[in-house]
Amino acid sequence: MIRVVVADDQALIRGGFRSLIDSEPDLEVVGEAGTGRRVLEVVRDARPDVVLMDIRMPDGDGLWATEQIAGDPGLASVHVVIVTTFELDEYVARALKAGASGFLVKDTEPVDLLRAVRVAVAGEALLSPGVTKRLLAQFAAGHAPVDASRLAVLTEREREVLRLVGRGLTNQEIGVELFLSPLTAKTHVSRIMTKLAARDRVQLVVIAYETGLVP
Repeated sequence: MIRVVVADDQALIRGGFRSLIDSEPDLEVVGEAGTGRRVLEVVRDARPDVVLMDIRMPDGDGLWATEQIAGDPGLASVHVVIVTTFELDEYVARALKAGASGFLVKDTEPVDLLRAVRVAVAGEALLSPGVTKRLLAQFAAGHAPVDASRLAVLTEREREVLRLVGRGLTNQEIGVELFLSPLTAKTHVSRIMTKLAARDRVQLVVIAYETGLVP
């Protein structure tokens, strides 16, 4: 079972998410929270696989709570998916920098919300349509490349894989591009995450742009 915590300041929305998630045979809600600090308490107690996190909550917002979760080594296995009404670039960038594994808006189709939960657990990421291109354009235009020497730990093949991850390709698409099986592509991505101390695929995308690997 994939264990989920729902964090939103509106009880009605929490109830809707709970009903949707609990209707799936492989998913279950193990906790709810309506404030940022309460999220941390619930997460530390329940140790979920995924947190569906609203941004605007009292007593520590969702971005703050995401930073706390991402910064706690004891919660390294917890993945945060931001679900909000605000599809603003500044929120997207801050959320992903904070350690979120995905970013969805609340008018997302239910099937995509459920997919985001499963994808996050698999170590990948899901962003709302339209978010990805704007986010990557923002990094390309507004961020000067950082020292690319941090990529020295990667083999040439791993650099090729990271470049394709940065372009938004899935493991299957990477396999086609490099004539690899999807499983081999996934293995390369996992090794790259370990070498670069990245929590998930989203952070690899950021690294690819910040180091100038993706122009």
